[in-house]
Amino acid sequence: GDPEPADRAELTRALEAGDLPALRARFSGALRFGTAGLRGPLRAGPAGMNTAVVRRAAAGLAAWLRSPDPGRAAPLVVVGADARHGSERFALDSVRVLAGAGLRAALLPVPVPTPVLAFAVRQLGADAGIMVTASHNPATDNGYKVYLGAPAADPANGAQIIAPVDTMIEAAIDAVGPAASIPLSDDWTRLGDEIRSSYLEAAAALSPTSDTTDDTSVATDLRVAYTPLHGVGADTLRAVFTRAGFAPPFMVPEQARPDPDFPTVAFPNPEEPGAMDRVLALGRAVAADVVIANDPDADRCAVAVGERILTGDEIGLLLADHVLRTRPGPVATTVVSSRALATLAAAYGVTCIETLTGFK
Repeated sequence: GDPEPADRAELTRALEAGDLPALRARFSGALRFGTAGLRGPLRAGPAGMNTAVVRRAAAGLAAWLRSPDPGRAAPLVVVGADARHGSERFALDSVRVLAGAGLRAALLPVPVPTPVLAFAVRQLGADAGIMVTASHNPATDNGYKVYLGAPAADPANGAQIIAPVDTMIEAAIDAVGPAASIPLSDDWTRLGDEIRSSYLEAAAALSPTSDTTDDTSVATDLRVAYTPLHGVGADTLRAVFTRAGFAPPFMVPEQARPDPDFPTVAFPNPEEPGAMDRVLALGRAVAADVVIANDPDADRCAVAVGERILTGDEIGLLLADHVLRTRPGPVATTVVSSRALATLAAAYGVTCIETLTGFK
């Protein structure tokens, strides 16, 4: 049932060679769909990321989204992809499957950072969003994240899926037949740069340079060293800085452009030891006030100040303090996070809620 000739050939070669380890790796079990969507190595078979797996995932999501009410407009799904191996192809597979299922499908210009895809779900009033990315996994992997729409005032609008939605979508995927029999259509929309432009405006508006109560010289004189770690964040971050009145960031030149092989880092996760070595060296060279690194799809951020890499708890605390200056709360923290957020919430007089981990 695999519709991709190259993947069928890969499986045939393993079978004819009697390569049992390769066959076990590809057929020992399907990739499971959870709150992180799908993620796995690029290879044929149900235990890898490939055309068949992606088409069945898109068909399952379409079946779960499809309304039984014939008078309701067909659900709209917006699709984005990063610059990893196979990402653009899997994004095209997704919109063709969604359109073939009778849904409205729209494809963002590729590549695109994950936060722009999440923003697009809100901006377009979409029912769901698909981002083809393996985030900070090794170069040999790819993946599939799903975001859901909601009423405009709902904080969950444009947020990544949570339980039990993940298990419901997984059940719908399991019910899909062979990938080769899934109908495809080219009746989908290719979006222009208007979503990214709206994202840039919205992000730039959050800057202290847009707030007349703050000293704008602090922002305009800030020296920032930055790396996207061979991912897709550079152009968007640079454009936001420009619109917000910040000086352009200094970028690690050999890591500034998308490269799906991530040649200068063993593991493209800014939290991994050594991943920020080059941007820290750049920060020293330019006397940067702040050093920033994104993961390849630009939804993970690491920060260093004065050569010290801040912990996730410290970054979260700084962001919470920034938000609580203008919003009343409540705030939420996980059972494995620092207790400092509860202390900060108490200082602001707002409620702090403790949750389990994983997009709760």
